Amino acid sequence: MKISLHIKETVKLALPISIGQLGHIMMGVVDSLMVGKLGPASLAAASLVNGIFFLIMVLGLGMTMAITPLVAIADGADKPDDVKSIFNNGFIVNLIYAFMLSGITFAVTYLLPFLNQPKDVTYLATSYLRIQVISIAPFMVFQIARQYLDGLSLVKPSMYIAVFVNFIHIFLNWVFIYGKLGVPQLGLDGAGIATTGSRFFMAGAIFVYLYKFNKNKHLAPSISFIKYDVKIIKKIIEIGIPSGFQYFMEVAAFTFSAVMIGWFGSVSLAAHQIALNLASLTYMVILGISSAGTIRVGNCLGAGELKDVRRAGFSAIGLAGSIMLGSSLILISANKILPSFYISDPGVIELASKLIIIAALFQLADGIQATSVGVLRGLTDVKVPLAIIFSSYWLIAIPISFWLGVHLNWGAVGIWTGLSIGLFLVAILCVLRFYIKTRGHK
Repeated sequence: MKISLHIKETVKLALPISIGQLGHIMMGVVDSLMVGKLGPASLAAASLVNGIFFLIMVLGLGMTMAITPLVAIADGADKPDDVKSIFNNGFIVNLIYAFMLSGITFAVTYLLPFLNQPKDVTYLATSYLRIQVISIAPFMVFQIARQYLDGLSLVKPSMYIAVFVNFIHIFLNWVFIYGKLGVPQLGLDGAGIATTGSRFFMAGAIFVYLYKFNKNKHLAPSISFIKYDVKIIKKIIEIGIPSGFQYFMEVAAFTFSAVMIGWFGSVSLAAHQIALNLASLTYMVILGISSAGTIRVGNCLGAGELKDVRRAGFSAIGLAGSIMLGSSLILISANKILPSFYISDPGVIELASKLIIIAALFQLADGIQATSVGVLRGLTDVKVPLAIIFSSYWLIAIPISFWLGVHLNWGAVGIWTGLSIGLFLVAILCVLRFYIKTRGHK
C-alpha cells in the first residue's frame, strides 16, 4: 500500500477518535463552568478531585487499551473467534481491575485531609470523590467496548456517544447541582451524580450498539466469566499495565512540574496554566492519530503485511509531526496575543508568552512521542517504551527542570526547558525503537 493511502486511512480513523476525545474533555469543561457558579470552594474541590481521579484513571485506560492492538492483530489475520475471545477475556480483566481502582480511589478519600487544603474544600472534595468512585466501573465498561470497536476500525459509534452524552450531562448537572424538577439542590455532589449517570448512559449506549446495531454481527462478542483463557488474560495484563503506567508517568511528571512552578508564586503558576492549556488543544488530535496508528499497525501485523507495518507506523508519525509543526508556527507567531485572551495581568502575559515559545518548540516532539508510543503498542511493544518514558521524564527531565528552575533560578522557563528535553528524548528513542523493531519489514 502506498504511503498516501496509509495517511488517508490513518486520518479516517484518527478524526472520529479525536472528536470522541474532545467529547470527554468537554464533560470536564461543562462541570467547571456549572460548578464555578457555586463559588470558589466548590470549584477548588472539583479541581482537586479531578486531578487525583485522572491520575488513577489513566491506569485503567491503559489496561483497556491492551484490547485494541490485540483485536486489530486478530482482525487483520481474519480470526473472528480470537477477536471475540479477546473481548471476553478483556472484559473479565478490566472489570476486576475497575473494582480494584474503585477501592484505591475510595481509600484516597481518607488521605484528602492530609493535603493541607482549606477545611471547606476538603469536606466538599471528600464527598465528591466518593460519588465519583461509583462511576469508575461504567466508565471502564464503556472503554472496554470502545477499545474493542476501535480494534475493528469501527471508531464512529464511540464518537457519537461521547459527543451526545454532553447534552445529557448538561441536563443532569442542571437538575442535580441547582435542584430542578423537584430534586433538592445538591451542589458539587450533584455534579458527581450527573457524571456518574452520564457514564452509565455511555456504557449502556455502546453495548446497545454492539449487540443491536452493529453491522458486523458475526463479531458481536458474548460475555462469559467461565470461558476464560489464561494465555489471553496474561497477554492483556502484560500490555495493559505498562500502557497505563506510560500515561501515569507522563501525567505525573507534568503534575509535579506544576507543583514546582507553584513555588515561584501565582504569576508563574497562572502563566504555566495558560501555556499548558494552549499546548493541550492540539494534543486531542495527536491522541487520535496515536490510536489510529495502533490500529493500522496491528491490522497490518495480523495480516502478515510486514512492509505495510513499517509504512503504517511511519505514516502516522509523519502525519503527527506535520500537524504539530503547523501548530508550533501558530503558537510562535501569536505568542504575545494568545495569553491576553485568558488574563489582563501584564506580568502573567509576559511570562506566558515566553512559555508559549518553549511549548511551540516541544509541540513537534510531543506529537511524535505520543504517536510513536501508539504505533509501538500496535506491535504489542510496551515494556521498553515504559522504560524510555520513566527514564526520560523522571531520571532526566525532572532533575534538569529542578536544576534550571530552582538552582539556577530560571523559574518557570527552567521547568519547561527540562520538560522539553524529556519530550524530545522520548520522541527520539521511541522512533528509534520502532525503526529497529521493523527494520526487517522491507
